[in-house]
Amino acid sequence: MKVKEIRELSTEEINKKLVETKEELFNLRFQQATGNLEKPSRIRDLRHTVARMKTVLKERENNE
Repeated sequence: MKVKEIRELSTEEINKKLVETKEELFNLRFQQATGNLEKPSRIRDLRHTVARMKTVLKERENNE
């Protein structure tokens, strides 16, 4: 998910997506530990997406 797409979402939607992304990341880490992970690069992508979402939320918090 790109920063532009994240900025277009409302704060509630970003929080909801953040929770979903963290759950997916947890599941991928679990798959990695058991050796069933097919796309290891997906973990990196999700980590970056979480960071982007947190950055946008922090910017909005600071602007208020």
